Amino acid sequence: MITTERLRLRPLTPDDADWWVRLHADEEVNRYVGGYTHAQAEARLRDIQRQWTERGHGLCAVELRTTGETIGRSGLNWWEQFGETEIGWTFARPHWGHGYATEAARAVLAWGFGPLGLNRITAMIHHGNTASTAVAERLSFTPLREDTVLDRPCTVYALDR
Repeated sequence: MITTERLRLRPLTPDDADWWVRLHADEEVNRYVGGYTHAQAEARLRDIQRQWTERGHGLCAVELRTTGETIGRSGLNWWEQFGETEIGWTFARPHWGHGYATEAARAVLAWGFGPLGLNRITAMIHHGNTASTAVAERLSFTPLREDTVLDRPCTVYALDR
């Protein structure tokens, strides 16, 4: 578990499927990351749980420390086809604009570069996602290449230890 001043990050599990579906049901949230059926959410969360087991990292539920409310997700995702570990962040719309994505991502980076010993972390941001681009730039990521992720063009940003 990772904690910050305002947030607690814990590994996502298949038990989070209902919440995952609700998060991605918002058009503005899923505009860049897509929506999920319950079956798709369960499958994705099983993949995340397997990554935790095999690689020692994965995506986390982000909770408010004051209330325990789950407000988003952040963490690390291994992309086999790229040979890269990506950081990601997705938050429920009522929690946009409060600095939670930056706060969570900063803690994930410290974990990735510290205890996990990663040398590079990427951030794959779909074109037009200006809010995520701003978070990446705030964290000192710089553009690495243009690529296609989930059949959509994106800019891959990178940050080295």
